[in-house]
Amino acid sequence: MIERRKVDILYVQETRWKGSKACSIGAGFKLFYYGVDGKRHGVGVVLKEEFGRNVLEVKRVSDRVMSLKSEIEGLMLNVVSGYAPQVGCELEEKERFWSELDEVIENIPTGERLVIGADFNGHVSEGNTGDEEVMGKFGVKERNLEGQMVVDFAKRMDMAVVNTYFQKRSID
Repeated sequence: MIERRKVDILYVQETRWKGSKACSIGAGFKLFYYGVDGKRHGVGVVLKEEFGRNVLEVKRVSDRVMSLKSEIEGLMLNVVSGYAPQVGCELEEKERFWSELDEVIENIPTGERLVIGADFNGHVSEGNTGDEEVMGKFGVKERNLEGQMVVDFAKRMDMAVVNTYFQKRSID
C-alpha cells in the first residue's frame, strides 16, 4: 500500500510493538519504532529506504512520542510521530504527552524543517471562528477537550492543523 500510494514517510501509532528498533521492512522501506509493553501505545515512522539511510538522529522519548532527524536533499528534516491519550484517559497522562511533544518541538533548531504525524485523539470541530490562524474550516464533529489541546498546541508552536484545510468525504 505504501509503495502503491507513493508514500515517502508514513507515521504509525498504536503499534503495540515492544522495543526500540530500526529495520528494513522490504519494498525499499525502513521502519523506526518504539514501544514499551507490547500491549498498548507505541509509535513509529516508516521511511523510504533512501531517506532511512540519511537518518542522523533518533529520539525515542516515550511510547507516545518519537522523532527522527534526516538530511534530505540538503535540508534537515525532523519528523515527529505522536500518539495522544484517548478520551477518558487521565488528564495527567494527557499533560505528560503534550509536555513531551512541546519539548521535542522546542529543541528543533530554527531553520530546520518539521513535520508532525500524529493521532491526537481529538476533534477540533467544523468552522474556525477565532482560530483562523491555525486551522481551516473543515474539521469534524464538535470540539472536545482533546481537540482544544490540539488547537492550543498549534497556537503555541505557530503551526497549523493542516487536515482542517481540506474538505473530507462524507462517511455514512
